[in-house]
Amino acid sequence: MITDIIADDLLVVFCGINPGLSSAHKGYPFANGSNRFWKVIHQAGFTGRQLMPEQWQQLKDFGCGITALVARPTVAASELMRDELREGGEVLKGKILRHQPRALAILGKQAFSKAFGVSKVNWGRQALKIGDTEIWVLPNPSGLNRATLEELTASYRELYDALNS
Repeated sequence: MITDIIADDLLVVFCGINPGLSSAHKGYPFANGSNRFWKVIHQAGFTGRQLMPEQWQQLKDFGCGITALVARPTVAASELMRDELREGGEVLKGKILRHQPRALAILGKQAFSKAFGVSKVNWGRQALKIGDTEIWVLPNPSGLNRATLEELTASYRELYDALNS
């Protein structure tokens, strides 16, 4: 099981869908070498240097947290049941209400849609908030996502710039 990094006074909490098998085996998020999360958050400005996946606990040093909608590891997020995502959304709401980061970044439209019961989802800032926390939907950095590194970084930088303006 991968431990969340959630605390008071965070700038953003990144919320992945669920751990892949590599992450579950190694014990830290976004452990698969094909996942671009660490490179993207660095290039977007969130971290002062590119962290290695095994340095994930240092995210907090940069005002960032991390969690997942569902704790159950799978090969692909498409293996998750709708109920798992809905339940994960409820648990996530509780965590966010307790700690109130400035933003929650959910990594994937379908995950957000199923977890929060929102049918039409656009990228970026959402109308929905959890307490005072803004919700953003960003593209998943998985190697399975066809978005280019540049497209991913631009999406994440939009959030970074909004939080730092």
